[in-house]
Amino acid sequence: MSPAAPYAAGPIGALRGIIRAIIAARTPPNRSKPGTLWGRIKNLLATLALLAFGGLAWSAWFALSPVNLPSKQIDFSIQPGSGLRSAARQIEQAGVDMPAWKFALLGRVMGKATSIKAGSYEITRGVTPWQLLAQVTQGDFSQSEIAFIEGWTFSQMRAVLDASPELKHDSTGLYNEQIMASIGAPLQHPEGWFFPDTYLFAKGSSDLAVLKRSHAMMEKQLQAAWAQRSPRSSLKTPYEALILASIIEKETGRKEERARIGAVFNNRLRIGMLLQTDPTVIYGLGDEFKGNLKKEHLLRDGPFNTYTRGGLPPRPIAMAGMGSLLAAVSPAEGDELYFVARGDGSSQFSRTLAEHNRAVQKYQLSGKR
Repeated sequence: MSPAAPYAAGPIGALRGIIRAIIAARTPPNRSKPGTLWGRIKNLLATLALLAFGGLAWSAWFALSPVNLPSKQIDFSIQPGSGLRSAARQIEQAGVDMPAWKFALLGRVMGKATSIKAGSYEITRGVTPWQLLAQVTQGDFSQSEIAFIEGWTFSQMRAVLDASPELKHDSTGLYNEQIMASIGAPLQHPEGWFFPDTYLFAKGSSDLAVLKRSHAMMEKQLQAAWAQRSPRSSLKTPYEALILASIIEKETGRKEERARIGAVFNNRLRIGMLLQTDPTVIYGLGDEFKGNLKKEHLLRDGPFNTYTRGGLPPRPIAMAGMGSLLAAVSPAEGDELYFVARGDGSSQFSRTLAEHNRAVQKYQLSGKR
């Protein structure tokens, strides 16, 4: 059997024969002898052509073969700023049985390396890498969004999730402990552990998947904030920062005041002074609070009453944004210990009780602005 015999059958053998015939037809007789420079060039060209054809054949086979999915439908998201390789990894991590490197290579062969569109996608069984590549480069996604707002409690979050017609409500009927276990945080109370933001999701996604993303984002942002903790902070753990940040979030809507309010609370914690903040009392009252905080409420002892108990309450009272997290761990400079609402959304800060009493008289008791 001649060395060329193994290639006689199939498309590769046919292509090799065609290439040899073309080269032979264009080769002068005195250059056709084996071992000549032209002969070596001829073999090199044939080999390169075979490699190219083999690459194209592999690409076609891979691109047109359906990928394996663990279920009838898979939802996945490609994050903003993702390149081809990153998108391929995100697709693989979502459960699509398709090696990321193969998909990335297909994208490069097809010249789509810079065409990835961020978004939430859904695919069903029978989809091929070719179709999937077209989907993620054309932005053919099906998505909706849901917003969690700074200062919301977990019960408010659940109400918004339950009201969304675009989500699959897997959390319905679950206790808070069951929800946290379902998203991989079984030992945490849910209050405060979700990051307020707008989340994109594929229509029909599980509400637990959205909660898991929000929880993971809060863990990431909390660690990022804790890494910036300044010597002025009186906090000892990231969880204490989460608790204080939730109080700051409820005390003001003005971002320029957060660091000063953070300073007041850190200063009080440092010297062992009661925090005396209304939002914690209101949170502790729960459904009993009807919009009017009374003196009897302030005098009634309880774990969230910072008028009767020192230090921080046992857990956060709301969702805190990054601004409040940073205000808790890196408060403003100063020795202020008091603040009172002016009535226009801003606060009057004071260093001494005498100054504070005058501010209370001016802005709250006299009706002046």
